[in-house]
Amino acid sequence: MAPVAELRNLSFSINGYPILVDVDFAVEPGEFLAVIGPNGGGKTTLIKLMLGLLEPDRGSVRLFGSPPRKTRHRAGYVPQNIHVNLDFPISVLDVVLMGRKRRKFGLAHPSREDLAAAREALEWLGMWDLRHQRIGELSGGQRQRVYIARALVGRPEALFLDEPTASVDAEGQTALYEHLKELNETVTIVVVSHDVMVLSSYVKSVACVNRRVYYHAAPEVTPGMLQMAYRCPVELLAHGHLPHRVLPHHDK
Repeated sequence: MAPVAELRNLSFSINGYPILVDVDFAVEPGEFLAVIGPNGGGKTTLIKLMLGLLEPDRGSVRLFGSPPRKTRHRAGYVPQNIHVNLDFPISVLDVVLMGRKRRKFGLAHPSREDLAAAREALEWLGMWDLRHQRIGELSGGQRQRVYIARALVGRPEALFLDEPTASVDAEGQTALYEHLKELNETVTIVVVSHDVMVLSSYVKSVACVNRRVYYHAAPEVTPGMLQMAYRCPVELLAHGHLPHRVLPHHDK
């Protein structure tokens, strides 16, 4: 079976500035991969390259064994920033139905299959009872679950999420990762996140990204891995609900 995503000898730059250099790794079917690293290290760029939303300067990208433009429909994607006019009168159900490929322009009447898929995704995420609510009336965490439902309604083989818990409280983060862990029984998952220690309880492998990609086929996030990714000593502290990173010093 072909890897879900495969990047070989890949480099990418913007206006001559290198963002990713000599990337060479693959995401295998069934993985739950955490992508971690500093802001500006190339995490979002890596996801977009996997999906064919960006073209590399050199090297190759395969998604399900083919050029991404041919197989992107087999993957779901929840980007980091989803710009929505919260005053626009659109319901939760309508937002999720946009994930059905044939309705991407909102012109076709939803089929029975469309509605069944939307209900399945919303019920699984605990949002079916809010299906008639306007998207602007929801909390940040609730909206995030709606966007994930939209990505799932097409029944993808792999799900790529970029900072899915950015607007979610601690309790909501745990619930979301529990959902993703259950989903991983049938769907490959790649998630970009700063929730390093929380993620390590759920994922199967870790990719540390800071211009280069360091792949670790184990869920444990060690201080050495973090130092490799952040290029400076990192300590982990925990208080309240979530651990966080502390950078005692940084050699420029």
